[in-house]
Amino acid sequence: MNTLVNTLKIGPAGHAMSSLEGASDALVGRAAQHSRAALVMARDAGEPAASSTETFAGLRALAKPQSLRVAIKVRGKILFINLGDVVAVQAKGKCVSLRQNASSYLLRESISVVAERLESHGFIRIHRSVLVNASFVEEIWPLSTGEYCLRVKGGKEYTVTRTYKKNLQSLAEFWIGTGAFFPS
Repeated sequence: MNTLVNTLKIGPAGHAMSSLEGASDALVGRAAQHSRAALVMARDAGEPAASSTETFAGLRALAKPQSLRVAIKVRGKILFINLGDVVAVQAKGKCVSLRQNASSYLLRESISVVAERLESHGFIRIHRSVLVNASFVEEIWPLSTGEYCLRVKGGKEYTVTRTYKKNLQSLAEFWIGTGAFFPS
């Protein structure tokens, strides 16, 4: 197991950022530049400008980072890992473990701070000590205790406690036939 003693530094693909705010600003700036360039090219070519709906959809596509990278300190070196490869984050005492399929990295950070930073990147909290990457979730099912069981790619199963079961609804943009599955 690799050990890390630093905080998360997230940025758009290929760029290490000192803060999450810097990464967001960079993405918004890049999307705005592309949008302005597209409008100028359409005007110069004599084409009608795109509707606001089309422009918004294009901006959303541009604003989504292809592969966010996390800079972590391991044995005196900076290691870059793709955030999309992290399956789960699990609290270990005063630290958290970023778990990939084959390896894990230890961060000296609280699970609450990591949860806040990773929420906008597809991670959901399912337990007071566990976050999962929503893109790795394959299946959930209710347990008789009122909790849920969640299975991620690779077969690992996690318990979703009653406190965090409402977060399961963010796993999909819409649900079909789930009226009785998530009672209010």
